[in-house]
Amino acid sequence: MRYRKTFAIHFLIICVVIQALSGLVGGTWLLADPSGGKIGLPSSWLENSPFPDYTIPGVILFTVLGLFPLFVAGGLIRDNKKALIAARLLGFALVIWIAVEIWIIGYQPEPPLQLIYGILGIVIVYLAYSNSVNNYYT
Repeated sequence: MRYRKTFAIHFLIICVVIQALSGLVGGTWLLADPSGGKIGLPSSWLENSPFPDYTIPGVILFTVLGLFPLFVAGGLIRDNKKALIAARLLGFALVIWIAVEIWIIGYQPEPPLQLIYGILGIVIVYLAYSNSVNNYYT
């Protein structure tokens, strides 16, 4: 017998969809303008990075933090047990992305995107390991 989805499951799906949409939009912007100028990212942030422009970060953002979460959300909606593992991976990937970004360019408080997405990653990990979510998918 399948139980109804809990609030935690719905909230996890919403968080994953938010990440998917922002990853797709952000990645698209960076790929459309690898200088980052159209979205206000200074090229000086890349001085201590291995990247000459925002193309590679744009590809990673679009695929790993955009397309992948889209598939994760679909799996969670369809009650795929493997989607829960994928949601955990997504949460960790987002936290690692933000940590590496802060390590390379430093913490940028304005706009507070690093803080917001760092918290989003932690929330995704927390929800994906929570009892109510785990009990539903197992």
